[in-house]
Amino acid sequence: MLNIDLIPKDSGCYLFKDKTGKVIYVGKAKNLRKRVGNYNRINNLDSKTKYLINNVDSIDYVVTDNENEAFILENTLIKKFQPKYNIDLKDAKNYAYIKLTDEICPRILIARDNKGKGKFYGPFVSAKERDYILYLLRRTFKLRTCNRIPKKVCLRYHINLCNGPCVNNITVEEYNESINKIKMVLSGKSKDLIKLLNKKMKIDIRILKYEQALKIRNEISALESLNERQNMKRQKKHNEDIINFKIKDDKVYLLLFHVYKGTLTDKNEFIFNYNDDFLDEFIIQYYSENNIPKEIIISQKMSDAIVSFLQTKKGENILINTPLKGEKKQLLNLVEKNIDKTFFQGLNKTNSLKLKLNLLKTPKIIECFDISHLSGTSIVGSMVQFFEGKPFKSNYRRYKIRSVKKIDDFEAIAEIVRRRYKRIFIEKEIFPDLIIIDGGKGQLNYALRELKKLNLEIPIISIAKKFEEIYTPKHIKPIKLDKKEIALKYIQEIRDEAHRFAINYNKLLRRKELIP
Repeated sequence: MLNIDLIPKDSGCYLFKDKTGKVIYVGKAKNLRKRVGNYNRINNLDSKTKYLINNVDSIDYVVTDNENEAFILENTLIKKFQPKYNIDLKDAKNYAYIKLTDEICPRILIARDNKGKGKFYGPFVSAKERDYILYLLRRTFKLRTCNRIPKKVCLRYHINLCNGPCVNNITVEEYNESINKIKMVLSGKSKDLIKLLNKKMKIDIRILKYEQALKIRNEISALESLNERQNMKRQKKHNEDIINFKIKDDKVYLLLFHVYKGTLTDKNEFIFNYNDDFLDEFIIQYYSENNIPKEIIISQKMSDAIVSFLQTKKGENILINTPLKGEKKQLLNLVEKNIDKTFFQGLNKTNSLKLKLNLLKTPKIIECFDISHLSGTSIVGSMVQFFEGKPFKSNYRRYKIRSVKKIDDFEAIAEIVRRRYKRIFIEKEIFPDLIIIDGGKGQLNYALRELKKLNLEIPIISIAKKFEEIYTPKHIKPIKLDKKEIALKYIQEIRDEAHRFAINYNKLLRRKELIP
């Protein structure tokens, strides 16, 4: 099972890595957590994908602002890492371009790359949108589609989709005027054309041609979409590094994104102690061992001495930008977004839990207990541990229930709680900051009884699955948290993991009982 607990729900790319840390698969997703979670449905996967999942040891991800950026990033990462399973499972070709041919009465075509004669625009990450734009431009300007100009008109001319340059129905100069307009549109300079279409749409509305007006409105939307920057790569002739950071509790959380000629290719994560000169120290240490790009986009200005150091080491001038607005500021914001998703998700969970449960300390270590059985047979218990918002699987424990021979969840919970904390007490290990029991008030009371016998004062709650209510020893009535509350989602996440772990152990014991 892949652990998806700390994977965000944002769009972006996920990277599956094997035990050596090598990237073996790169995928994209509109919702990263949902997409990666689908791999846990092992029965619905083909044999190749099952084999892939069995070789996944860790998961990394890069958050993007939208799904279109994820398309481009996925393509770049595949080409960089050449993952084993991407080669088998999908094509790693570039996204297609739109091409204006270099000939008399040029044609507009789809091209796989931007090599050869002609003018290229793109690449486009959405094939559906690209095809519609191609159709729109051909239809709007009535361009020819024939490989060679024939000596007589074709069907497209008769249905008013071609101006008929083959029979001199339009001069070369007039035809090229349309081509120049297309160049403006594909270059993002479509305002003049949109104004013309708007005028025509208003006329159609005035004469009650609503269906035609609707089509023109869709054409305007398609043309406007050409101006969206995320549909094309940022065309740059040089490489960039983008650096942003956050300081929290005397620690610096820093991300560095590598952008190769306009396309994000990789990221590096760093955590280190804060001091007044931390940025200068980081820059010197990092770029002493790594290539210096032509441009560094950074959220805080560097000292003149550091800039001089970088330029001397590179042997040429470099660009240092600390933007306050515009495209480069958006890139810094994207890195900041990834900092939050990479470093602070677990912290947000534990802080929210402390606040909503009125705990005296932040519950960094949480342990959760659950019971599983089938009609009273193969009764087992589970204990899972979460540390700073993440599952700590090496500290998971499973229990065969010894003292209970019939269906009695209360006594079963009491037994595994007693066994767990008696062992911790004897072995002088670290106790959790919070205990969660899967069940209602009854299970909570039985667990609390065992803690009192051991003279332990550990915060403890239970969660009843039917209404997702939280029971505590101090409250007569259950606490009801909002469904969107981070604290409740975290409790549910931990409870669900304990439930999964218990069920899997129960199934394992029943399989063993069936085997003679």
